[in-house]
Amino acid sequence: MLRAAILVVSTTAAQDASTDAAIPALKDVFTTDGDGKWDVAETVIVSDDSAAIQKSILQWTDAVADDEKLVNLIVTTGGTGFAISDVTPEAVSELIEKPAPGLVHGMLAASLQVTPFAVMSRPVAGVRKRTIIVTLPGSPKGAKENLQAIIKMLPHACLLAAGMDSRSLHSGGVGKLERKAGVTGPSSCQGHSHGNHGHGPGHGLVRHAPPADAVQASALSSDPSLGPTRRNRASPYPMLSVDEALACIEKFTPGVIECQRPVNQDLVGFVLARDVYAAEDVPAFRASIVDGYAVVVPKHADEDGASKSSNRTLSGIFPVTSISHAAPGEAKVLGDGEIARITTGAPLPAGANAVVMVENTVLHSTTEDGQEEREVEIRAANVRDGDNVREVGSDVRKGHLLMQKGERITAVGGEVGLLAAAGVQHVTVYRRPVVGVLSTGNEIVEHTARSPSELRLGEVRDTNRPTLLVAAQHWGFATVDLGIVVDQPQTLEQRLRDALRQVDVIVTTGGVSMGELDLLKPTIERALGGTIHFGRVAMKPGKPTTFATVTVKEASRTSETATLGGDSSSSSHSTRRSVRAIFSLPGNPASALVTFHLFVLPALRKMAGEHPHGLPHVSVVLTHDFVLDRERPEYHRAVVSVGADGVLRATSTGGQRSSKVGSMRGANALLCMPAGPEPLKTGAKVTALLMGNIRSDL
Repeated sequence: MLRAAILVVSTTAAQDASTDAAIPALKDVFTTDGDGKWDVAETVIVSDDSAAIQKSILQWTDAVADDEKLVNLIVTTGGTGFAISDVTPEAVSELIEKPAPGLVHGMLAASLQVTPFAVMSRPVAGVRKRTIIVTLPGSPKGAKENLQAIIKMLPHACLLAAGMDSRSLHSGGVGKLERKAGVTGPSSCQGHSHGNHGHGPGHGLVRHAPPADAVQASALSSDPSLGPTRRNRASPYPMLSVDEALACIEKFTPGVIECQRPVNQDLVGFVLARDVYAAEDVPAFRASIVDGYAVVVPKHADEDGASKSSNRTLSGIFPVTSISHAAPGEAKVLGDGEIARITTGAPLPAGANAVVMVENTVLHSTTEDGQEEREVEIRAANVRDGDNVREVGSDVRKGHLLMQKGERITAVGGEVGLLAAAGVQHVTVYRRPVVGVLSTGNEIVEHTARSPSELRLGEVRDTNRPTLLVAAQHWGFATVDLGIVVDQPQTLEQRLRDALRQVDVIVTTGGVSMGELDLLKPTIERALGGTIHFGRVAMKPGKPTTFATVTVKEASRTSETATLGGDSSSSSHSTRRSVRAIFSLPGNPASALVTFHLFVLPALRKMAGEHPHGLPHVSVVLTHDFVLDRERPEYHRAVVSVGADGVLRATSTGGQRSSKVGSMRGANALLCMPAGPEPLKTGAKVTALLMGNIRSDL
C-alpha cells in the first residue's frame, strides 16, 4: 500500500472543518479509482498561508525517518487560482526539488475537456525527498477530476521517487507499464480521456480500454483513423437470426441485483426477490363487520360442563352504555343486559361476543337533550357468539406467507395494500435498471429547435430519443436523457463513459451501419474495451442492430437506501466490477422502436427479475393480404383488435419503410412475418407480439 496525505488549503475550512467537501471527494478517488493501492494516512486543513502550507508538507517529507511511515504522495487542494489569497503554487514550488511538468500537463489536458476555464488553474507538481507533491484546484469537483486524470500513473512515479530500481520497473517496456496501471496510450483510432464526469447514482470509474495490441487482435470494427478508403465495405459481423440474437442477449445481459425498498406507492413494478411474511395479525383485534350494536350472547354449560354458545333470539329493550367507533379509543366493558353502539371496523368492547345489525333494532328512548340514544329495542333471531365479528387474524395470520419470490407488485392488484395491512415496512426486491437514451449524428437537432423555415439543409429533428424515453417509461423503467452527440470519436467516447456512470443500460440510435461516420462499434470495441456480441440481425427493419457489454468499476456500498431504480447509497465504499449493456439501434425511427421492443425490453425485464422477458405473443388472423420480404423475416407494425366472436384480427398500419415514423402510430403489435416470394392472404394466421392493449371492435 502506498501512503497518501491530503492537505486542504482554505481559511474558511480551517475555521470550520464541516464546510470542507474536498477530503471526502479525494478519498473517494483513492478508493474507487486507485485499484486498492492507496492508504490515505493523514488529512490536514490549513489557512491560505504560505508558512502553514510549507510546515505541513515538511512534516511529511523531511521529518520521517521510518520507511513504513513515509508519505509517498501529498495532494493539496485549494489556493491555485488568481485571487490575492491564492498562494499554494508559490509555497509548494519553493519546496520542490524535481519539477514534474508531465503531471501538470495531464491534469490541465483533462480539465480542458471539461471547461475552457481550466486555463485559470495554476497547478504545480514535483518531488521533494522521496515524496510526490501535486497541487489540485479548490473545488471538490475540479480536485477530483484532476486527481483522476493522473492517479493511474502515480504509483509508478511514487515507487521511483521512493528509491525503487528504475531498470526493473521499466523492464517490459511502456506497454507493460500501461497494462499494469490499467491504462492505454492513444490508440490508432483516437485519443483517450481520463476524466470522470457526469457521475451517476451509485456508479464509479469506467475502466480504461485494454492495450492497443489486445484491441487490434480482437476488434472486428473499422479503425476510424484509417479513413474511408480503408474501412470495411461489408459488415465483418456474422448475421444472426432473431432467435440467436435473443439467446445472446439472454446469456450476456447482467443478472438481477437485490435491494431493499420501503412499502409505498413507489414499489409498483418491482419484483420480489424473497418471500414476504406477515408481520402482524389482520385484524389485530376482534372487529365489527357491520354498523349496529355489540351484545353479550349468554352461554350455557353442555353435558361435559363446557361453556357453549346458545342460538337464541335477542329481543327486548336494552340500555346503550357505551359507543365503539373505528377511531382509536377504549370502550367500556360490556355486562349482561347491556349493549354498545358500534361502527363497521370498530373493536368489540370487552365482554361483547356478537353484533346485531342496526336494521334489526328500533330506537326506544333518548337522553333528555335528545342528542343520544338511551335505550334501544332489539329484534333479532338466532343470534350466536361471533355473529358479524371479524376475528383476530381472520384475514391474515402473523407469520403467514403473503407473497412469494418472483411476484410483481402491480398498481391494480392490491399488493401494496396487503403488505401495508400486514405491517410489512420493507421488502427485498430486484433493482430495476436505469435506461439512458442517446442520439448520435451531426445532422440531428432537438425536435424543439428552430421553426421549419429555419432548419438547415440536411438537419433532422430528433424523434428517436423522445420516442424511446417514453417507451422505456411506459414499461416502468426509470430513464436518463443523454442528449445528442456528434459523430466525433473523442466526443462520443467521453459521452459514453459519462453515461456508463449514470445508467445500467445505454440505448443509442444511429451510427451502427457502414458509413465512415458510423462510430458506435469502433468506439465501444476499441476505446471502451467492450465486447460486441452481435452487430447484424437477419430481420426487417433493424438489420444493423448491435448489442455489446462493457465492464466498469464502481463504488459498491455496504448499506442500502432506495434511490432511482432501487439502487443504494451509503457512507461505506468499496470497489467492484460490474457489466453495463449497450444497445446500438438503427437511426431510422421505425427500426429503432421495433428493435427496442424486440431486443432491449427483454434485457431490461431480465435485469428487473420479470418473467417472461419478451413481449407476450398471440395468434392473430390477417384482415387483408400482406406482402412479404423475399430475403428477411419482417416485424410488421400492426393493430390487433378483438371482435364479438372473440377472434383476434390484425391490420397493417400502412407503409412499413424503416424511416417512416408514422408506421408506429397506433400500432399495438409486431406481426412476425416470414420471408417469402408470395403475399400472405387474408385469413392467414400469424404470431403477433403485443406492445400494448388489444383494441375492441365491439
